[in-house]
Amino acid sequence: MSTAQHKIGSGYDAHSTADDVLAGIDLTGKLAVVTGGYSGLGLETTRALTKAGARVVVPARRPDTAREALTGIEGVEVDTLDLGDLDSVRAFAERFLASGRTIDLMIDNAGIMACPETRVGPGWEAQFATNHLGHFALVNRLWPAIAPGGARVVSVSSRAHHFSGMRWDDVHWRQGYDKWEAYGQAKTANVLFAVHLDKLAADQGVRAFALHPGGIHTPLQRHIPQEEMIERGWMDEDGNIVNPGAFKTPEQGAATQVWAATSPQLDGMGGVYLEDCDIAEPAVDGDVSGGVKAWATDPEQAARLWELSAELTGVNAF
Repeated sequence: MSTAQHKIGSGYDAHSTADDVLAGIDLTGKLAVVTGGYSGLGLETTRALTKAGARVVVPARRPDTAREALTGIEGVEVDTLDLGDLDSVRAFAERFLASGRTIDLMIDNAGIMACPETRVGPGWEAQFATNHLGHFALVNRLWPAIAPGGARVVSVSSRAHHFSGMRWDDVHWRQGYDKWEAYGQAKTANVLFAVHLDKLAADQGVRAFALHPGGIHTPLQRHIPQEEMIERGWMDEDGNIVNPGAFKTPEQGAATQVWAATSPQLDGMGGVYLEDCDIAEPAVDGDVSGGVKAWATDPEQAARLWELSAELTGVNAF
């Protein structure tokens, strides 16, 4: 049975932190994989999960940087992974599978945003390739280790999915590249991935969720020039954040993905998009302040994207 895309009244909100949603939850003996778990929201997610007792594997494109960032956090291990390189994805998955361990929590957190037009692999647009195709291949290759009967897969999307649905006639933006619309398509893909994975895996007791973490200033903005952030009203001429109260802290930003991965309130649910530590409502036309666009939760588009992704990556666990 599909889960309704409506709030459940979790009791949490935009101000809740990762520690708040983990209060009373013991993750001892659980293993989590958190891509990009050494920077921004990923670092806070790793910290919160280990504090609750989990062991966390952090696949990182810059493993030395990751180890330095994670210094002092117990229960973490770092391995090499470049989501824009499918050979790197395969190699990481093979190393992990050889360890014989199972994954209880899979959090697809890493990503890039609004970068200049960049091509990876066989000419793929970098945001779609890294944010979606790399995670698609990773989850499918790790599938033998993802624990049936309770594991969760969490796909970190964004409210930016409002910017664009799937451009089925040109998913790699070979014509008319727009960095924000390309980011929007990649974030829509993150939601559609969770929708179809949940459909495929629910009978094995594995559930999938997508989410918007909130607006947070993190290194994710590294490709955005300061003058553009000033133009968008994010900061002033001196580089100070404008209206800091409108942004979440990293601790608040990590809360929804941690809640998605661990909360007993979501037992028996899946395939939905979350925001502010609750299931989101469907978006209202013309309102970009919240909710999920219908194009991101359409099961037919989700199945179509899965088929395309399997064709492009050569990987399909189902």
